[in-house]
Amino acid sequence: MNNNKMPEAKKALNQMKLEIANELGMSNYDAVDKGNLTARQNGYVGGNMTKKLVEMAQNQMSNK
Repeated sequence: MNNNKMPEAKKALNQMKLEIANELGMSNYDAVDKGNLTARQNGYVGGNMTKKLVEMAQNQMSNK
């Protein structure tokens, strides 16, 4: 993978994380100390990110 694209990908994933946290009612997720959140709260964000990324990949694969 081209290293020049990595900062863009990282930025996009971070944006996705913030959007999902906001959808789950966790406002200001980027400013919150993640160590003070429960494993369940952090897990919801990561789990929903994974679910959305899998859906995106499935959609891409089915459109080929």
